[in-house]
Amino acid sequence: MNREGVISLFFPVLLLYTTGILMIFDASSGEIVDLALGKSQFVGFIRQLVWGAAGIGTAIITCRLGWKFFYTHSKTLYIGLLILLVLVFIPGIGVSANGARRWVGTHGVCIQPSEFVKIILPAFFIYTCATEVTVFQRFTSYLRLLAMAGLSVLLIVLEPNNGTAGVIALMIGVLTIIVGIPARFWVIPLCLAAAALGIFAASSGYVQRRIATYLHPEADIKGKGHQPYQAKIAAGSGGLFGRGPAKSMQKLSYLPEAQNDYIAAIFAEEFGFVGMTLLIGAYIWLLHEIWKIVRRTQASQAFCWGMAIFFLIAFQTFMNLGVVSGLLPSTGLNLPFFSQGGSSLVANCAAMGLLVSMAAKEKPVEAA
Repeated sequence: MNREGVISLFFPVLLLYTTGILMIFDASSGEIVDLALGKSQFVGFIRQLVWGAAGIGTAIITCRLGWKFFYTHSKTLYIGLLILLVLVFIPGIGVSANGARRWVGTHGVCIQPSEFVKIILPAFFIYTCATEVTVFQRFTSYLRLLAMAGLSVLLIVLEPNNGTAGVIALMIGVLTIIVGIPARFWVIPLCLAAAALGIFAASSGYVQRRIATYLHPEADIKGKGHQPYQAKIAAGSGGLFGRGPAKSMQKLSYLPEAQNDYIAAIFAEEFGFVGMTLLIGAYIWLLHEIWKIVRRTQASQAFCWGMAIFFLIAFQTFMNLGVVSGLLPSTGLNLPFFSQGGSSLVANCAAMGLLVSMAAKEKPVEAA
């Protein structure tokens, strides 16, 4: 295990996680007390603590096995995740919540396969490009790769989970450029995908409602517009220095389940503009450390995979904070290491373990 890589990532991740878990306890316990739900105030805190321990274990395992192991087995892992994405639709295996089927599991222990697709899909894409040189030579070969990668996006859209599907679709585009696919191959599919996306948005009532809610959240204040509207109230009422720790008013059932996608709104209310500046600074610190590791990698495949992880953390952070501030429409993306969410936390920890293994000085991977 590379000590320098561990130290560089440990502190920003620990800072975000510990601050996040305290905010989860703050937000969830306030709602429990306000609604007299009759369960322990520590439920959310303990659950996130357990997932944190699982995340640490996963990070150690991925670091010990090394990025090369997951890279060379990425096709098998990706196919396994596709199977899990299908299983979410099967009653008794898949778990439904809030009108979506995104989880598999039982007895209260569920995982969200799409969170792990974000980590494994880039490796599968890069591995295929490295082992099948025809991807760079024949348009049909590239289309087959695109279809295989796009299958996960389609399954995630059907859940529905458009935010995650959008992140993965954008990641495929980023990977296409990073690995050096000729522009003549991807310009046409990109235009077709943009046109298909436009048609889908124009014909999908779900997407149209999301856009309408974004533009006028007050028009559906008792429905989809409730959380965005209350989040802006929370963020705005924080002022320069905030109301103070544990003094949020919006967590008292005004902003339901704020510990998930809207946890930053409660943080902004309690710690104000100064607190949010420090939070953004923590993410910049984390991204800087990730970039330092990626820049030093000895293998081109590790560089590409590391850049995909960098994009994943940066984009999700930008989107979540943009939604909380009211600048972007609701996407359903949580704040990495900060929001409540077991699968997301474990997947992100696994990514950190992979980055640490990439920091070690190793010989480049030979194409099979």
